[in-house]
Amino acid sequence: MSRPCRRAASAALLSLAVLCLAVPPSAATTTTACAGRQRIVVPGAAHQRAACLAELTTAGTVESGHTDPADWAGLTPKSLAAPVGAPGIQIDGYFPDTSATNTNHGWNHDAQFVIRLPDYWNGGLVVAGTPGNREQYANDRAISDWVLSRGYAYAATDKGNTGPAFHRDGDRPGDAIAEWNSRLTQLTRAARAVVAQRYHRPPARTLATGMSNGGYLVRWQLENHPELYDGGVDWEGTLWRADGPNLFTFLPPALRHYPVYAAGGPGAERAGRAMRAAGYPAGSEFLWPYHHKAYWDLTQRVHREELDPGFDGPTEAGTPYCTPGSPACDADYDYASRPAEVRRAVGRIALTGRIGKPLVTLHGTLDVLLPIGRSSDVYARMVRRAGRGALHRYYRVEDGTHTDSLVDAFPDRLRPLVPCHRSAFTALEGWLARSHVPPAGRTVPRPPAADAATLLTTCPLGR
Repeated sequence: MSRPCRRAASAALLSLAVLCLAVPPSAATTTTACAGRQRIVVPGAAHQRAACLAELTTAGTVESGHTDPADWAGLTPKSLAAPVGAPGIQIDGYFPDTSATNTNHGWNHDAQFVIRLPDYWNGGLVVAGTPGNREQYANDRAISDWVLSRGYAYAATDKGNTGPAFHRDGDRPGDAIAEWNSRLTQLTRAARAVVAQRYHRPPARTLATGMSNGGYLVRWQLENHPELYDGGVDWEGTLWRADGPNLFTFLPPALRHYPVYAAGGPGAERAGRAMRAAGYPAGSEFLWPYHHKAYWDLTQRVHREELDPGFDGPTEAGTPYCTPGSPACDADYDYASRPAEVRRAVGRIALTGRIGKPLVTLHGTLDVLLPIGRSSDVYARMVRRAGRGALHRYYRVEDGTHTDSLVDAFPDRLRPLVPCHRSAFTALEGWLARSHVPPAGRTVPRPPAADAATLLTTCPLGR
């Protein structure tokens, strides 16, 4: 062990438990490794392209063209700083696939990935799938920048299909989402091999993390392929259950009742009660107009088209903002009354709670895309009922919402989840090092006197 690592160990700095797994290479070694980048082969890739970069974080990749700012737009607060000091190798490429929704690099090819190999490696690997239906660079600001600055190698996938027409991929209902899971498994195996080629030993830690649909992938991987990972951090993961709750049990009520609520008048109070009964928490009303405009309708229609295309017959992905009572309107969608094959399609991608490695979950109490009471609260109970509660820590973050960029619009009412994710990640590091068990699951309060700068940089999970 190097002298800096001995000092870290003697000081019991738990956040460095993983960082001291490797000794930073010398400048000469860095130059040699970069010169040999073309000898790195991504197993199974149909195409790859390696570049030696002076900066792997977005502080450098925006200018060099090795990220896509449109892919991560709207996911983080505007004032979130990008760290610097992470030179290394970036490999972009794609695995064999038959769909072409991802146009990055002019490839028009899905199953694209990015792998980043910092010169100063801590011995760990972080893998991620993307939120929503975004491409492989979606986590660059929220996740990649920070883990690279801590010395991790990083890999991300576009999940095999992207964009609002992702449901066109596959031959039967559920195929496109099922591919998300297989693509992250594929990338994890390939990235572990790439790390071994680059650093001449396999990763000492492989961690999965992601937000929203990416958080769902973390859960699924730890349930179905725990042998590939040491642990994971699930950031407001989507919950899929054949018997509900799922997107189809709480989005249609929002589409039905919110317009009545927004119009005011004699039906507004009843509509508000119906919204809260569907899972949208009291106190979140100020977020409803934006989510009605940007999220609820599109999310319902494209996911419903993926899992229940027969609902609207030949129409593709329904009718935007249809009026309840009109034919095949998603606002009237009743999951419980749909044919059994719909539940079978959801069952193909469903979660069980049977995680096989440590998992830390965080979710904001003011999430109104995936209401916490209908998603992560339920998943935490599933984990306990599966007898895996000892492997799980769950933190409900007061005043957090689904998209951190909304903190810029409501700085006095919301708090960002980025620092909470970082706290959860460092808690997982300490947990895996067997030196510190994370605090018991709890609701993490918002400090009443904290200013915006403090909330952007700290999020203590408790004792």
